[in-house]
Amino acid sequence: MGDQKIAVMKIYNYPSKSAEARITAIVNRGLRFQKKDFLTVTRILEDVRKNKDRALIRYVNQFDAPGLTGETLAVTKTEFDQAAKQVDRAFVRSLHRSADQIESFHRQQLEKSWIRTDRPGIVLGQLVTPVSAAGIYVPGGKGGTTPLVSSVLMGGIPARIAGVKRIAMVTPPMADGTVNPHLLVAARKVGVDAVYKVGSAWAVAALAYGTETIAKVDVIVGPGNIYVTLAKKIVAGTVGIDIIAGPSEILIVADGRADPDFIAADLLSQAEHDVLASSILLTTCPKMAAAVLEALKTQTGRLARKDIAGQALRKFGAILVVPDIAAALELANRIAPEHLELQIENPFEYLGGIRNAGAVFLGPYATEPVGDYMAGPNHVLPTAGTARFASALSVAAFIKKTSLIYYSEQAFRREAGDIIRLAEIEGLDAHANAVKVRL
Repeated sequence: MGDQKIAVMKIYNYPSKSAEARITAIVNRGLRFQKKDFLTVTRILEDVRKNKDRALIRYVNQFDAPGLTGETLAVTKTEFDQAAKQVDRAFVRSLHRSADQIESFHRQQLEKSWIRTDRPGIVLGQLVTPVSAAGIYVPGGKGGTTPLVSSVLMGGIPARIAGVKRIAMVTPPMADGTVNPHLLVAARKVGVDAVYKVGSAWAVAALAYGTETIAKVDVIVGPGNIYVTLAKKIVAGTVGIDIIAGPSEILIVADGRADPDFIAADLLSQAEHDVLASSILLTTCPKMAAAVLEALKTQTGRLARKDIAGQALRKFGAILVVPDIAAALELANRIAPEHLELQIENPFEYLGGIRNAGAVFLGPYATEPVGDYMAGPNHVLPTAGTARFASALSVAAFIKKTSLIYYSEQAFRREAGDIIRLAEIEGLDAHANAVKVRL
């Protein structure tokens, strides 16, 4: 067929009214949920909370695997063993390399308990302890035919490093009631204790509330569709969650020396995810803008998911020609993208100017997919501008911090007067009295 060219996105000069309108449209696509979706998910959550396995099996039979029963909801040891025989050595080799590098990175995030005794008669400290149980949600991907193995690694590895005693994984089964063998091999690699053949909002409900088969957990992490995201949002507080994730997004800052084919390929790496995905290029060079646009038209036509990628680029893509790199970074900070690539000369010189981004990719060969699969940092990242206050999934999602306080009598008497005064200012006489009775 040759190179099929497809109409994609437009070039804007920034700053300008048209550029500002385009940025606003992209940023505002955000995390919007319709009322009917809230009602649907709330009904599902309540159904599973009340009816447990019976509700789970009903949903699984309706949407995924018609023949699945309560007895076959959990993956068996035999199924794990069979899965190991179904995958090839090349996959196992790649899996081990990825897992080892993700583990090496996340081990640097471990925190230790600590105690201080710098104030006479007072011992203060913090206990760092893991949650008892965690749930990892792993999307099935096209009925299990495109297993999201990386989601197993990114959720399971930091949980295991944190010291979580029980790690449960949920994933939608294939139509025949099985789980893709690549997911099972990955789950065994990272130390998942149990895998359950259930997905969507009902899987989140099972993890949050517990059923006869699936014990409730303390934290739920992992990406999913709108129903999974909404379910996590609603159960947050009953359990901990990682983040409320929106559509994928990438923002690339490029100068005139960058490779337009590299840039186009990286923009498309996110556009193929979803018609709501956002792909933005900020460049100081008008010729680069034009070259990237042509490369996008050509490369989009070659993709298996060209319809999705094309829609995403047209709806939420933009190429903006900016005055200089400083202006590009200021705009990037305002957008706070999930993935920020710096395809510029000496990118490390500009790190100090970056305040808001889920992950930063430096140089022409740090393409976004290396972060998805192999580099080591977690690929579960804040989206929709939440990088202004949120962080990547990490070991911290699976730990708790408990304060320790000890006072000797002498230390207590030394500070009692100040405590009483502050309590009385707040009108809390019982607080003050709890101090006075000890004097």
